[in-house]
Amino acid sequence: MAKDSKALSKSAIADHLAKSTGNTKRVATQFLDDLTSLAYKEAKNSFTIPGVGKLVLVNRKARIGRNPATGEEIKIPAKRVVKFRVSKKAKDAILGVKK
Repeated sequence: MAKDSKALSKSAIADHLAKSTGNTKRVATQFLDDLTSLAYKEAKNSFTIPGVGKLVLVNRKARIGRNPATGEEIKIPAKRVVKFRVSKKAKDAILGVKK
């Protein structure tokens, strides 16, 4: 695939998908755009990409933090955040299977 260690761009991903599926680059780009918009829309219910991972919405509690410059304690309010949980299958494929 990529010989240097740079991350693949959207264009490079679309080009690879187009070649491997026999479609045009425009179709592959549209697929990526549709997948992205669907993931954004469905993230509140959790969105799974099989074999890669899952987008989930997590509620964080309010907590006390510390300003690193002054050492002053500050209150960090509760909030909702989006997290991506990598699947076990992806971890094993990338890192190798633990013994």
